[in-house]
Amino acid sequence: MAIIPRAVRKPRARVLPVLITFFMLGATLRVITGLDAALAQGPDETAHVATAALQPAAADPLPATADSIAFSSTQEAAQILVDIRQRERRLQDHETSLNEREVLIAAAQARLQEQVDALTAAERELAATMALADRAAEEDLGRLVSVFQAMGSEEAAAVFSEMAPEFAAGFLARLAPESAAAILSGLEPRQAYALSAILAGRNALVPRD
Repeated sequence: MAIIPRAVRKPRARVLPVLITFFMLGATLRVITGLDAALAQGPDETAHVATAALQPAAADPLPATADSIAFSSTQEAAQILVDIRQRERRLQDHETSLNEREVLIAAAQARLQEQVDALTAAERELAATMALADRAAEEDLGRLVSVFQAMGSEEAAAVFSEMAPEFAAGFLARLAPESAAAILSGLEPRQAYALSAILAGRNALVPRD
């Protein structure tokens, strides 16, 4: 093994401390130079530079993650469900209102039908009453006609002379032609002419084949 002389090893041991010293001097000079520049800019700018140096760099906006997207989708789905429920509630309220109206309309129609039925029944009763009255009047007229025919012509003419012309003409039309002619002959000429004119006018309105 070769023995390294001490003269060679000593220079290497001295080089390292010298390099460290140079590095420390360079760092010190850079710090002093930075402080001098800051002092030259003024206290406000120095504080701003110091604050900016202490503050971390603004973080770039993070891209949307799967969790944030899922949360946003959940919110949208919840809002859609709320809207659907509100719409269903409005539809139910509208349907309830329509059902109530239908009930009211059905009740009104039932009352109207009852009134129509009552009116129809009243019309039937009135028609029956009028038919009875007509039959009774016809029977009364028939009996009067029989009485006039049984009377003498002079007595009957005296009664007819007191009647209204239209009423007297109605009775004459029901009498037998011989009885009517006898009564007319017993009346004054003016009355006989008036009754004859009324009878002729009624006969003129009767349709002929």
